[in-house]
Amino acid sequence: MLASRARHPATQAVRHLRPSTFATRRSLNAPSRRLASGKAQTSNSSSGWIPTLLGVSVAGGVGFLGYSYLTGDWKEAWIDSQLPKNEIIDVNDLRAQFIQEKRSLRSPGVFTWGSNEYKVADPGSKDADIKTPRRFKYFNGQVLRDFKVDEKSGAAITEDGDLVQWGKGFSDTDFKPRKTLTGKSLVSVALCESRIIALSSDGNIYSLPLSKAVQESGPKIREGSWVPFRGGKSTLSYRILNPALGLGEKVTTIRGGQEHVVMLTSSGRVFTAASSTENYPSLGQLGVPGLTWTTRPSGPADSCHEVATLKGMKVKEIASGDYHALALTKDGRLFGWGDNSFGQLGVQFIPSEPSVDTPFALPVEKYYRKEFYAPTITGVAAGGANTFFTVDSKRILGRDEEAANVRDLGSVTADTWSCGRGIWGTLGSGKWIHIQDSPIKVKDLTGLGEYDEKTKQMTPIHLRNISVGTTHVAAVLDNKTSISTKKTDSLDKSNDFGYEVFWWGGNEHFQLGTGKRSNQSRPTYIKAPQESSKKPEPEARLQLMPQHKGRVGKRNVNMEQRVECGRNVSAIYSAV
Repeated sequence: MLASRARHPATQAVRHLRPSTFATRRSLNAPSRRLASGKAQTSNSSSGWIPTLLGVSVAGGVGFLGYSYLTGDWKEAWIDSQLPKNEIIDVNDLRAQFIQEKRSLRSPGVFTWGSNEYKVADPGSKDADIKTPRRFKYFNGQVLRDFKVDEKSGAAITEDGDLVQWGKGFSDTDFKPRKTLTGKSLVSVALCESRIIALSSDGNIYSLPLSKAVQESGPKIREGSWVPFRGGKSTLSYRILNPALGLGEKVTTIRGGQEHVVMLTSSGRVFTAASSTENYPSLGQLGVPGLTWTTRPSGPADSCHEVATLKGMKVKEIASGDYHALALTKDGRLFGWGDNSFGQLGVQFIPSEPSVDTPFALPVEKYYRKEFYAPTITGVAAGGANTFFTVDSKRILGRDEEAANVRDLGSVTADTWSCGRGIWGTLGSGKWIHIQDSPIKVKDLTGLGEYDEKTKQMTPIHLRNISVGTTHVAAVLDNKTSISTKKTDSLDKSNDFGYEVFWWGGNEHFQLGTGKRSNQSRPTYIKAPQESSKKPEPEARLQLMPQHKGRVGKRNVNMEQRVECGRNVSAIYSAV
């Protein structure tokens, strides 16, 4: 039963992937039984695949869309149930596998769980903690551009580009969701200590207070209008951040910390700015050597500063923790700066110098045998006091080796590394460490592979996304599989399965979704919620829906599910 493996490490869980994919460590032999493109292949006979297809497809399919069902306000822990031992199931009947999938196509939405002390996970509930994923009723039937949750407040960008806020951090008396900044065609948002930073589709960056009272009472700027004589003051207080951009250049990505925001432009340049109403960044997180409150240049306190150390390096990805930041260049180099109190920059923690204000390159090469492997950093994520990055390590020919004797020459291994605070198990390494100032492998998410029917060989499974909260983490594998031969099939006409998602770290407010408070130091999957407690359903692990066509009102919309980890709160939402 899947339930018996619910708390096993990710590598064990991944080895039980759907029929079309078997994931394992590279050192293991490839499975002898495979199913792909709707055709079974066995080593000895054609009858052995039926039980495998039966057990895995029913369980995996139900878990695939466990978060996208029409009704349900899940207030209890997962309901343990299992199939009757003597139940006979028709192997050709896939209705059980896709019933929640069909329901999801008609009803996108948001599910939240974790701390509810400030009415963020469920504004209408009196529960201090939401133990298991619960549908956020305000967003029923909606697809969103972005969604962020913190312990005290939440923010979302609607399909139309409007900002929605809620939680007691927004208002003590009116903490239910409410549209605030509208008409700006926003595409993404970052939650900081006391302000929200929002990016519009045309590259404008808006900084506004988290508090509804300050939004209404603060200074208002004058807004223009394309209609003559229709301009006037804005209805709420906000500021516009203005980095010094070149002709045709615009900001494409923003990442926020507690007191700072990092901005990436279409030209690969990086800018930073203060993002707190009360505190000016003092731990080097702006990436400008010697910059403090007293040495800052004249002008607004939230003026934008280009990170000069990164000039000319073509940055492709940025990340931000509470008080540190990182930038990944197109040639695979990772730069970090800011707070290093827990070793989150991946270099030795020095008590007399707990922060670094000048970006430096993380020496990843020293963690590999350079005569045999060529590592390239492929992704980075950060949150709280932790950093995660992924590396593609390619096997190369050693100086004294002959190509004919090296079986894995040219093969690529996908590795996941972490550093920083691990006291809650946030490193995912299986250890409980207060300070980890040298990167350590997340072994359960390292060296995974799957058999590719097209190339007839094992290929590495990369991470599609890592979302890092203050004490917990979620990782989504890029392992979407299909046994359909038609790429043009819509999801309801194909046999697609979902992305595997794993959780670990702090669980003091049930933010891992396991229904229990115990922390997890290794990646584990969580169960999909039951549709109804009255009718037992097969237990299955949660998977995320890939890109598909769903129904929003009377429209067909391309959407997918995404995961978000915040400060003691978690969410899954339907994204456009």
